[in-house]
Amino acid sequence: MDICSKLARNDAFVSRWTKAFEVRGLAGLVSLHPGRAPKVPTAKVEARVLNKTLKHKPRDGSTHWSSRKLPAELGDVSFSAVQRIWRKHGPRPHRLERHLVSNDPDFETKAADVIGLYLNPPAHAAVFCVDEKTASQALDRKDRMLPLSPGRAESHGFEYKRNGTLSLFAALNTATGEVLGMTAPRHTSEQFVSFLADVVASQPDGREIHVICDNVSSHKTDLVQAFLARHERVRIHYTPTYSSWLNQVENWFSRIQRDVINRGIFASVKDLDKKLMRYIRHYNKNPKPLKWKYDDPSRRHRQFF
Repeated sequence: MDICSKLARNDAFVSRWTKAFEVRGLAGLVSLHPGRAPKVPTAKVEARVLNKTLKHKPRDGSTHWSSRKLPAELGDVSFSAVQRIWRKHGPRPHRLERHLVSNDPDFETKAADVIGLYLNPPAHAAVFCVDEKTASQALDRKDRMLPLSPGRAESHGFEYKRNGTLSLFAALNTATGEVLGMTAPRHTSEQFVSFLADVVASQPDGREIHVICDNVSSHKTDLVQAFLARHERVRIHYTPTYSSWLNQVENWFSRIQRDVINRGIFASVKDLDKKLMRYIRHYNKNPKPLKWKYDDPSRRHRQFF
């Protein structure tokens, strides 16, 4: 990469001359066919390409330009020139990102409350990020799995059998990274209160407990309010609407989804339960807290996934 940057050439150029040296030594570095230097697009050509890329759509109804369609549309600009201009200025029409905008009028206040618990938690208090991963499917494959082997990826049968669903409750301790988990057939307010009781039981008597969770209806029922009345040392902090990215446990859910659920084969709901809880036990042997940053408030409405 250092050679490429110093010579302003790509990997293919460096690789070609490296192979020539390996085969013929210094004599291989004398080019009999030096070729033609690449034509550098002028500022006017760059402006035309960027204007077409950013402000217009292809005439054939496509949603975005490709490095083949744009030169064909412009006529006098080559494929390689379009690629160089895109690489220089950074537009990536082939990429798509998604975002979610919070419509909460109290976004700033609620976000500051949650982020304050991450960056400056109360002394001698425990902070937990709590949420449910609902309706995880226990899928079994109708055809046998072909295992990983040299030159071949692991292969699963296309057809599957549904063996039911399971909801996973999780509480991430923001100070230690440890996770408390509980599974349930459904995510109801009763199950949420039961899980909160487990969270309270995991802490010493008298320790203040702060719970960060989202605004789903099961988190705001009379049962939850009654639980909070009985346990005055527990405080719930709700994230703003459409701001699940503020809850650190969502990051951990993405891990268990990737590591266990996506490629998992489960003979039953009980099998799914066993594998989820086994993952949590092994994770807690070496937990790591998340390092939270919030250094660009102008991007506060953006959520990418």
